[in-house]
Amino acid sequence: MSRDRSIEGKVVAITGAARGIGYATAAHLLSQGARVAIGDIDAAAVRSAATSLARGVVALQVDVSNDESVAAFIAAAEDALGTLDILINNAGIMPIGHFLEQSQELQRRTFDINVYGVLNGMRAALPGMIERGSGHIINVASSAGKAPVPGGLVYGATKAAVASLTDTARIEFAGDNIDFTSILPAFTNTDLIAGTKGLKGFKTVEPEDVAQAIADAISHPVPEKWVPGSLAGTAAIFGLIPYGVRDRINRALGAYDAFLDVDQSARKVYDDRITQH
Repeated sequence: MSRDRSIEGKVVAITGAARGIGYATAAHLLSQGARVAIGDIDAAAVRSAATSLARGVVALQVDVSNDESVAAFIAAAEDALGTLDILINNAGIMPIGHFLEQSQELQRRTFDINVYGVLNGMRAALPGMIERGSGHIINVASSAGKAPVPGGLVYGATKAAVASLTDTARIEFAGDNIDFTSILPAFTNTDLIAGTKGLKGFKTVEPEDVAQAIADAISHPVPEKWVPGSLAGTAAIFGLIPYGVRDRINRALGAYDAFLDVDQSARKVYDDRITQH
């Protein structure tokens, strides 16, 4: 991996940055002296976010499921700010509920955004990074990609794919001096978890916590970073426990009801948004 590096002066592009983790990350990196371009499919929301950040942020509309849109986003960010140092593939959606009750259209859309969105970002950014011999791609996955969560079958699958492709890219491009990091947050207090209850005994993470973890990963590159960091040890221990025992523990913690026992009225605004854009 690369040596520790300063955030100051780095050119950063962040997808899905009108709200939540992306917005918090933009704010944090700006405070560290980075030059930031934020992208989101919601043009009005991303412009509003840039106004709120009020530090010369470049705001651009981007549909991460469309490779041409992502390439244009990267090109526009570089035109405005200079050569891209760091790409943060953060855009994602989280439909939850019983697998057979979800539409195939929404399930495909989840893969288009959560997986192909990441691949499109990497395809757009990597050639330039390889040519320059430096760069860092950070892909926001989820702890749900490392553990079974009923009601999150499709979402968890997409995040498992993100974690896997990030680690594989790290090895495939090891000779090109490019860093790759997957971020694995627990339940995070954003619109994605609207209407859910979280897990017993586990504190819900704030977007700012994830932003700090991303900043730490930029300063001290690592292959993966859990949020909170203690989850890494928990995940390692769970991997050694027999499936039957693991299932009993997860049921006791409420993990197997987290995406099924949901307040649908509290979730309606978010569900409407991810199906309309």
